[in-house]
Amino acid sequence: MDQEIYIIGLNHRTADVEVREKFALTGCTSLEPAIIPVGGNISEVVILSTCNRVEIMIAGKGDEIPETVLCHWANARGQNAEDLRPYVYIHRGLAAVEHLFTVASSLDSMVLGEPQILGQLKTAYKDAVKRNSTKVILNRLLHKAFSVAKRVRTETAVASSAVSISYAAVELAKRIFGEMSQYKAMLIGAGEMAELAAAHLINCGIDKIYVANRTFERGLELAKQFNGEAILFDELFTRLADADIIISSTGAHQAIIRAKDIKDILKRRKNRPMFFIDIAVPRDIDPDVNNLDNIYLYDIDDLKEVVEENLSHRREEAAKAKAIVRAETEVFSRWLRALDLQPTIVDMYSRSSDIAQEELQKTLRRIGPVDDNTRMALEAMLNSVVKKIHHEPICFLKRRYEEEDSGQRYIDFARRMFNLDNEPEHLDAHPDRKRPIPEIPVSCPGKEIL
Repeated sequence: MDQEIYIIGLNHRTADVEVREKFALTGCTSLEPAIIPVGGNISEVVILSTCNRVEIMIAGKGDEIPETVLCHWANARGQNAEDLRPYVYIHRGLAAVEHLFTVASSLDSMVLGEPQILGQLKTAYKDAVKRNSTKVILNRLLHKAFSVAKRVRTETAVASSAVSISYAAVELAKRIFGEMSQYKAMLIGAGEMAELAAAHLINCGIDKIYVANRTFERGLELAKQFNGEAILFDELFTRLADADIIISSTGAHQAIIRAKDIKDILKRRKNRPMFFIDIAVPRDIDPDVNNLDNIYLYDIDDLKEVVEENLSHRREEAAKAKAIVRAETEVFSRWLRALDLQPTIVDMYSRSSDIAQEELQKTLRRIGPVDDNTRMALEAMLNSVVKKIHHEPICFLKRRYEEEDSGQRYIDFARRMFNLDNEPEHLDAHPDRKRPIPEIPVSCPGKEIL
């Protein structure tokens, strides 16, 4: 294959947030054509830009491609390529393929197994398709990356356990309450952690979300986002009895909920269980609350243990996922190698089809005019014969090309055997033609052949 695959990029491991911000490409209006022009040695481009990485996928030919990409990338951000180069990694060929499969499967993410990267990659690919900057190689590569990611999620548990504090909090609530659709939740505080927790609660099917925040307007904004209800902070203890799950993440300097406050609430709830998750530092909920019957209280340290336990489990599953990535990389490698066969296969069919058409025309001239249906039937018959004659030779070529390193040798044999390159015939190519053609004895009834 004369085209090579490259990935030139940086991520959270090679560059800190200041560098990533400086060279991010998410703000550029027309990514691929404007930043990396398609043409010359570069035939295909897809650009992925997120908060944690920028990756530029290229199909092209020429060792100068990485340097060309670096210069265009830096110029697009008004920066110097020398300032970008120390943070960049370059993958080429199968190393690039394996890296992309690893990224798509979220094995290279800041949070192992997080699902967002696959969606971001799909969006980047769709944008590139709209800009006509992808062709056969990157189309196949990206679709394969999506199927590899799906296989990793299906066959491993790399994304099955909670690995964020907010997600872990909601997962703990699910363990206690099971089916969540009949329960109500209250968020105390309306910051980022509360917003993430609300999103996870909604995904679990929670029936209702209340938001209590010292700044009512911010609480109202978050409540509207999740079709919930904002309550005044002064009404917190009046409304706590309505909630089964309470997630607290304020910036208070001391506990805002104590055991004595909850005793009366439990009476009003007729001792139905309450689940408190305190993800604030300092803690919002006095630990004494946990001594009450039918109260489940977890603080951020409890959740960190859950997160670390789950991360450890994910790392074990990641080993299985990486084995899948390696196997799928080899499958894609075989497809890449088989691209070299395509011109020969096309030429074989073309040469035989031309011969078949010539012979058809000769036959039609001999037999005279025929109707359209007869002509179409003859053409269909010839096309079928051409395909069937070539089926076994082409299967043989594909098998040998995939199984042996010297696959090019078989391509050369095929091209010479069918003279696909129209080489002139040498005089000694058929030495038997110089000899007189022997007579073929014919057997007659009652006589022996001498």
